Amino acid sequence: MGGFFAARKYMESYLKKNPPINESMLKVMMLQMGQKPSEKKLHQMMSAMKAQGKKK
Repeated sequence: MGGFFAARKYMESYLKKNPPINESMLKVMMLQMGQKPSEKKLHQMMSAMKAQGKKK
C-alpha cells in the first residue's frame, strides 16, 4: 500500500517537471519562434518527437 503512494508521488513530480507535449503546446511554441504552424508540420513534429521518445 505504501509503495503505491510513493509511486504516485514520484509520477506527479515527474509530470510537473516533464509535462507531456501535445499539438496545441507545439503550435504555441512554433508561433513564439515566428513560424506559421501548418497541420502537416505539426503532425511531422509530433511523430518525430514520439519516435525520439521511443529511442530512449
